[in-house]
Amino acid sequence: MFIPISMIVLGTQLVITVADGVPKYDIARGCRLDNTQAFDLNTGQNETVKKCVADEQGAMAQLQTQWSQFRESDRAQCSVDANIGGTPSYVELLTCLQAAKLARQLPQ
Repeated sequence: MFIPISMIVLGTQLVITVADGVPKYDIARGCRLDNTQAFDLNTGQNETVKKCVADEQGAMAQLQTQWSQFRESDRAQCSVDANIGGTPSYVELLTCLQAAKLARQLPQ
């Protein structure tokens, strides 16, 4: 099976990014895109976006302090999963990593 060079290059960049530290996401853009279709009608879209940004910043801060505590394989897989849908999320990344860590602690 032939693997295009571009796929190899993209794959190695992902591994390097994951290994170095928490990925960099555009929080404001992601929150605006995600909240244009679904927002709290009682507070309005601006407040919904602000809440989203606050949640994402909190998750990012938590990830920055806990990143090395997660397995590299989990960081790689969860980084890919957090990008599904085109708008990456620190909240999704953190949730995925925490779930993977907890799953390993379950009795066999």
